[in-house]
Amino acid sequence: MRIRAVVLREPGTPVAVEDVELDAPKADEVLVRVAAAGVCHSDVHLADGALGPGRWPMVLGHEGAGVVEAVGERVTHVAPGDRVAFSFVPSCGQCRACRAGRRNLCEPAGRNAFRGTLMDGTSRLRDGAGETLQHGLMTACFAERTVLAAAGAVPLDAKIPLWQASLLGCGVVTGAGAVRNAAGVRLGDSVVVIGCGGVGLQVVAAAKIAGAARIIAVDRDAAKLELALARGATDAVRVGDDEHTARRVRDLAGGGVDHAFEVVGRADTMRLAWDVLRPGATAVVVGLAPVGVEVSLPAIEFLSEKSMKGCYYGSTDVADELPRLARLVESGQLPLADVITHTTELDGVAEALERLRRGEGARTVVIVDRELAYA
Repeated sequence: MRIRAVVLREPGTPVAVEDVELDAPKADEVLVRVAAAGVCHSDVHLADGALGPGRWPMVLGHEGAGVVEAVGERVTHVAPGDRVAFSFVPSCGQCRACRAGRRNLCEPAGRNAFRGTLMDGTSRLRDGAGETLQHGLMTACFAERTVLAAAGAVPLDAKIPLWQASLLGCGVVTGAGAVRNAAGVRLGDSVVVIGCGGVGLQVVAAAKIAGAARIIAVDRDAAKLELALARGATDAVRVGDDEHTARRVRDLAGGGVDHAFEVVGRADTMRLAWDVLRPGATAVVVGLAPVGVEVSLPAIEFLSEKSMKGCYYGSTDVADELPRLARLVESGQLPLADVITHTTELDGVAEALERLRRGEGARTVVIVDRELAYA
């Protein structure tokens, strides 16, 4: 079928909406009518060519939700008419990482995501001239419809509007999973969240749900700090010079925090996360850094048993975690609408990416199908 989709032709040029051809799903795939999609910093990195060479031409978009229209013959967990959120790691269940319970690190999913294909190593997307287009992070949901690997369509039983549910499959799972799985925040712990954009605000909310006693939000943008305070942060620190910011956070936490979450993807903010830790504490790097970024740490401080660890996709099994988070949204414990600072249509994706480059706003949601998004 022919659909409208946002295509990245090459880094450094604006993305644009094009008419593209979408092939039917194969046996282990699903066709989804997209309701809404969130615009994430990962989309910016892809559009800017910061995640490695050759990742274009591509249909962008990886955080979204919609309604199933057709399924392949081997798909049993969803049916036409089902509401789903998207997972950009459709884990195979069979590789070494999946067998070890680390489905977010699924090896074939990682390989195919990098080369812009579905799980069989091929694409369902072509442009008007017949050239193959890559699937952005195996999802390609800045489009009217998308074909996903079956495991990339996670059923939504919770009755929440799809324009909000669109955030679940990336920002919410990543932020909440970092708190619950990568860090294991417990009642009474102290937390700092460095970077209060779309994902950082989910870290703040998850830390509050976990019972953290002190949640210190750090950002350059006063408006984002206000959003963080509204979602449960106890303190807000506007970034000045790094030494002053680190001292301010340590003072607020009585000498250092139990958990630091870096949600920016920069070397200086990773170092800041390290510098605010108390002895024995851990910094979790959630932010996605461009290829080539390196971090320097004072080796003598490993004597204090401080540590830094990575976190990919919330360090979680998305198929299990996403429905749990959707129920928290449905119950009112995890609001989503308040982090959505802008809405737009497919034609507005280029400007949404520019807002992220300028550091403006938290999340933009692309309303692809108004009828489905607000139903």
